[in-house]
Amino acid sequence: MQIRCAGFYLAGAAAARTGDEMSGPALLLAGFAVSGSVTEASSLLAAVTAAAAVGGPVLGAFLDRSARPGRLLAGALALYGAGLVLILAALGRLPFAFVLAIAVGTGLSGPALSGGWTAQLPRVVPPERLPRATALDAMTFSAAGLAGPALAGTAAGLLGAPAAVGLSVVLIGAGLPVAWGLPGRVAGVRRDREALPQEATAHPDPDPKKPRGTRGTVIGDLAAGVRCIVRSPSLARATLTSVASCAAQGMLVTCTPLLGARSLGGAGHGARLLSGIAVASLVANAALARFPGRLAPDTVVRTGALIQAAALALAATGRPALLATAVLLAGAGEGPQLTALFALRHREAPEWLRSQVFVTGASLKITGFALGAAVAGPMIGRSLPGTLLTAAGVQAVGALGGAARRKGTLAAARPFSKQGGTDT
Repeated sequence: MQIRCAGFYLAGAAAARTGDEMSGPALLLAGFAVSGSVTEASSLLAAVTAAAAVGGPVLGAFLDRSARPGRLLAGALALYGAGLVLILAALGRLPFAFVLAIAVGTGLSGPALSGGWTAQLPRVVPPERLPRATALDAMTFSAAGLAGPALAGTAAGLLGAPAAVGLSVVLIGAGLPVAWGLPGRVAGVRRDREALPQEATAHPDPDPKKPRGTRGTVIGDLAAGVRCIVRSPSLARATLTSVASCAAQGMLVTCTPLLGARSLGGAGHGARLLSGIAVASLVANAALARFPGRLAPDTVVRTGALIQAAALALAATGRPALLATAVLLAGAGEGPQLTALFALRHREAPEWLRSQVFVTGASLKITGFALGAAVAGPMIGRSLPGTLLTAAGVQAVGALGGAARRKGTLAAARPFSKQGGTDT
C-alpha cells in the first residue's frame, strides 16, 4: 500500500531520525563502556559521520534512478540498522580496526535518514500543501535532535549503553515500512528538460547535452547533480550558506562542555544549551508552518545565518543572561533556515535530480559540521570566546558570501508559495 498521507510520512521520518540522533551518543557510550578509551569511542562516531558524507551523493543518484525510491530508501534504513547491530556485536570481540571498517560501511547509508526522506515529500503531498509539509518535515529534525540524545542517555543509564544502541535500531526500523510504502515515480516521466515543470526549469539545464529520454551512468548523474547545484544561483548560494552554518554549529557543539562549565556551573550543563536551541528551533518552525508563503526562502536562509552569527557573538560573552538569549536566537535562526533550505531545493531541483540534490547537500553539511568541530578542538584551549567569535564570523561570511552571488538571479524573490512538486 502506498503512503500518500503526510502524517504517515512525518511519523516515519521522525521515528527514523530520532533513532539516528540517538545512535551517535549511544555509540559513543557503548564504545567507551567496552574500550574505556574516549579516543576509540569518538573515532567510531567519526567513522560513521565521514562515511555518510561520502556515501550521500551516490545514494542520491541511485534514488533518482529508481522507479520505486521508497523501497531503496527502506533498504538503506535496514542496512544502517543492521550496521549498528554489527558494530555492537563486534565491539570488544574483534580488533578495533575491523569495528571501524564496519562503522564506515554503516555510515554510507546514513544520508537516507535526512535528504533521502525529504526528497520524496513532493510525491506524498500536493503542490499547494508542500510549503506547510516542508516546515513540518524540518521540525522532525529539531524534534529528533532534542529527543534522540535524551533517550540515549536515559536508556544507557537504566539499561546500559548496548540497550541504547538497540533502541536506536528499533526506532530506525519503525520508519522502514513507511519508507517502503512511499509512492514511486510517475510512469512516463522523461529525463529531459521538456518533461520538467516550470519551477524546475527556472535555471539552466544542468546537463543540456544529455540525450532525451535516456538514462546515463551513475557517474554521469553524479556530475549532473553537482552541476545542478553549482549552475543554479539560488542553490549555490544556499548551499554555501548552509555549509558555513553547519561548520559554525560544529564549532558551537565542541564548545558547549567548556561553556557549560564556565557559565552554568558544570560541563554536563552544556548539553542543555543544545536542547534549548532545539526547542527554540521547534517553536520557530511551528510558527512558520502556520504562516507559509510569507518570505522568500533565499532570504530566510541568509537571515537565519546572520541571526545565528549574532547568537554566537552573544554566547562569547559567557554571561548567563546573554547566553540564554543566544540560545533563543540560535534556534530562531536555525529552524527556519532549514525549512527554507528544503523549500528552495524543492523549488529549484529538477525531478530527475531531486534526491541527489538533497542528499548531496546533506553530505556537504555533514562535512562542514565535521570540519567545524575539528577546527574548534585546538582553538578552545587557547580561547573559548575567540572560538565562538570565529564561529560567528563563519556564519556571517556564509551569509554575506551567499548575498554576494545574488545579482542577476531571477528566482531569488520567489516565495515559498511558488514551490511545486513534480509528482503528487
